[in-house]
Amino acid sequence: MKVALVHDHLTQNGGAERVLEALQAIWPEAPTYTLLYDEKKMKGTFGHREIRTSSLQNLPFAISKSKWYLPFMPTATEGYDLSGFDVIISSSSAFAKGIIPPPHGIHISYCHTPTRYLWSDTHEYSKNNIPKLLQPFSALLLTHLRIWDKLSADRVDFFIANSDTTKRRISRYYQHKSDVIYPPVDIEHFTISQKPKNYFLIGGRLVAYKRYDLVIDAFTQLGLPLKVFGDGPMEKELRASAGDNVEFLGRVSNEERARLFAEAIAFMHPQEEDFGITPVESMAAGRPVIAYNRGGAVESVIEGKTGTLFNKQTWQEVADIVMNFDHTKYDPEKIRKHAEEFSTTIFRKNIYNFVTEKWEDHKRKILGQL
Repeated sequence: MKVALVHDHLTQNGGAERVLEALQAIWPEAPTYTLLYDEKKMKGTFGHREIRTSSLQNLPFAISKSKWYLPFMPTATEGYDLSGFDVIISSSSAFAKGIIPPPHGIHISYCHTPTRYLWSDTHEYSKNNIPKLLQPFSALLLTHLRIWDKLSADRVDFFIANSDTTKRRISRYYQHKSDVIYPPVDIEHFTISQKPKNYFLIGGRLVAYKRYDLVIDAFTQLGLPLKVFGDGPMEKELRASAGDNVEFLGRVSNEERARLFAEAIAFMHPQEEDFGITPVESMAAGRPVIAYNRGGAVESVIEGKTGTLFNKQTWQEVADIVMNFDHTKYDPEKIRKHAEEFSTTIFRKNIYNFVTEKWEDHKRKILGQL
């Protein structure tokens, strides 16, 4: 079974890239095809792997201004020559699933989400990211991309969803069935700490949809200590609205990140994610999670056992739940035990079994046709 991997782009590290790392560990000889590869930023993670880039890679400002080339990404994705492979596994939240698979092979797509700016978040995306004067023109482009996105989904033989939330979206927007395999979390990297807990924690990429503004506004009003790790386009705005009790840490090392989780009162998760790895990381460190009652958090956070859920995305709702939160009621060992269900080991086992089973079924069907 000769395997190829396809990923949207390798220009930043996140949950999707951790999935790709796990896939590469299962099939270390498989090359990875991607639209764009920022070698300077990503070499430390993927430099030892065979990375094959698209025709866009060497165009002017392709890495720094990748949105300029959005109209050309479908064609670039279809340009990968995958004729020598039996199984193609795409890791996709946008274009990677749009490859043209060879006639004798199968295409399995691990879907992080149907493309957000084309489907579930398309109106919010246009309002927040595109100037008003350009919105009529961008609407035409997004319609074109939406048509291609649906057609490309029809070329996938088997979908794997990263959560039940994503499974429902695949059914809604692509009209395809899917199986759920939760993404890998590096559980072994986190440990339980006995040190006193005296701050709450949020962190990740500081972008608008994550709604960190709600948490910062709530804690600024309450005057309780809050630590924020990560950076992103919203950082300046969030800093401007934060009180002195909110500490911005910027990017932190993996070791510092693990310590921050382990020594926090609780981790705040105010956004709707397709799955959400950071809440599970908090649980791996034995710490409870306070999460918005939508998206993947509903599947990972057990009310009253590993954390609690709130129903309204307002700073007042966040403030109220924080004021009434008693972290001493939670058992760190039980929280950690639950997090182990999302380990990298389990992910690798489930993915390998799924891919092997589908390939063996495919071979039997081919032999039956001879």
